[in-house]
Order: sequence, then C-alpha cells, then structure tokens
Amino acid sequence: MGGQERSLTQEAFTTRLNAAAGEVERMLDLLLGSALLPGELARPERLLAAMRYSALDGGKRLRPFLLIESAALFGAAGEGVLRAACALEMVHCYSLIHDDLPAMDDDDLRRGRPTNHRAFDEATAILAGDSLLTYAFDVLGDAATHADAQVRCDLVLGLARAAGLGGMAGGQMLDLAAEASGATLSRAQIELLQAMKTGALLRYGAEAGAIIAGADAQDRAALVAYGRALGQAFQIADDILDAEGDEAAMGKRVAKDAGRNKGTLVGALGLGAARALRDALAQQAVDALAPFGARGAVLAQAALFTAQRAH
Repeated sequence: MGGQERSLTQEAFTTRLNAAAGEVERMLDLLLGSALLPGELARPERLLAAMRYSALDGGKRLRPFLLIESAALFGAAGEGVLRAACALEMVHCYSLIHDDLPAMDDDDLRRGRPTNHRAFDEATAILAGDSLLTYAFDVLGDAATHADAQVRCDLVLGLARAAGLGGMAGGQMLDLAAEASGATLSRAQIELLQAMKTGALLRYGAEAGAIIAGADAQDRAALVAYGRALGQAFQIADDILDAEGDEAAMGKRVAKDAGRNKGTLVGALGLGAARALRDALAQQAVDALAPFGARGAVLAQAALFTAQRAH
C-alpha cells in the first residue's frame, strides 16, 4: 500500500480503534438507559434489555469509528460526534438482529452469543430492531447532536438513504431474491447488491463525519470515494472469511454462503482473485485520502485493517 498508513503503527491504530469503541460503548449505554426522554411514556424493560443485548458489548465498532475519524480530519470531536456515531451503530445493530431472524438468514450465533431472537424471542427481536432503527433518527434529530438544524437534516437524510430502499434494506431484498431464485448472479449484480447491503452504511460513516464537521463538497466527495472502496473491500474480506474462517474466532456460523447459493465475489472470481481485488480496493480507499496528506493516516490504516482482518 501507499505511504500514508505507514506513519501509524498497527499497535497505535488498534489502540485508537479500541478507544473509540470504548467511547461509543459509553454513549450507547447512556442512550439506552432507563431514563425517559421528553415525549416518551415508558421504556418497557424487556424491549430495552433486548436492544441493549445487541447494541452493547460487541463488535469492532468500525462504522462509528469511521464517522469519528472522518470528523476528526476537520477538527470536530465531542459528544455530538459520538451521538452521531452511536446512531449509525444502532442502525447496524438493528440490521444484524433482523438479518439473523428465521425469515432471513436464520442464524443462532452472533458475536459468540445466541442471536437476539434466541436469547429473547422473535417478536421481541423484531421490536428491538425496529426500536434501534427509530431511535437512531431520534438521536440524529436532537439538537444535542448538532446545533445547526441543516446539519442534522443532512445527517438524517444521508442515513435514511444508506439504510433504506436504495441502500441496506434494498440490498438485503436483492440478496434474498437471488438466494430464492437459485440463479447465478453476474459480477455487476453482486457488486450492486453488496454496495447496497454492506457498503452503504460504511460509506455513510465516512461521509457523515465530514457532514457534522462542516466540510466542503470536495472533501466530502473524497470521503465518499474512500468509504465506497472501503465498503467493497470489507464485504470481500467478509466473504473470504466465510469461506475459510474459523467459527470460534468469528463468533458466528461460517461456510454458509456457498451452501445457500449466496452471490459473492469469492464464488464469482475464486479466492485468489477475490483477495487481489480486496487488496486493490483497500489501496483505492487509501488513494482517495490523498487530499488530506498525513492527516488521513488513521483512515488509511482503517482500510488496511479492513482488508487484513481475521474476524
């Protein structure tokens, strides 16, 4: 890869990633507490417990990390940035709850623990996912996230488009339809599906930090390009791990894509070509950060981390 990321050691990057995860955990714990917000009538104990079960104590927090670090490029930090990062993570966690349901991927294990519907029940899991999704927009729409209403509107609009019909939910529908049909998807079809289902939230994370920091259109475009390439690399890495990863290390069932005829670039290209494409996309993400020079070192290292992760 290029030279930017070499200015940050892997150890330093991991320390920074873990520190951000800790801050996100702290804010999520606060947001998902029992205290009522104005206009709320009650927070049902079982529903709140299910939301906390899937949102706390798990995951690398890569999506909120991208938002935090893209904001930091422009000197933005603090509670508002953390709140926006947590809103993004809540949408991601909702998607995992729903993806694991019997009507979707029918998984029993997530992050080394029983999936939400196994730990609670299907109805509670559906409501927990619904509530995390809705609460994410509550958080973004609150003046505590940013004083400028236009910035809040831009954050809400971007997340809605990344998560909805033309983004993550739409990508999940394409995935389910392809699986049900048994048809072999073309590379272009696979790339579209993955850009929607997985890439959209990662891309949003990179851009949202620029939005909350008030970056100009050119800088936002550079981060969109970065997030798009990183999202593609992330999904290919995930597919490679599904093909050859260790279930204990992954904390979830592996080798399920081939068994369910899921369209992946590993299946379309083979493992060797998929690895080469993953690495090329990670480099493409690094190259998109060129306008930021050494300031982009952390995000550049995140691209390398995405390509080389073992779980």
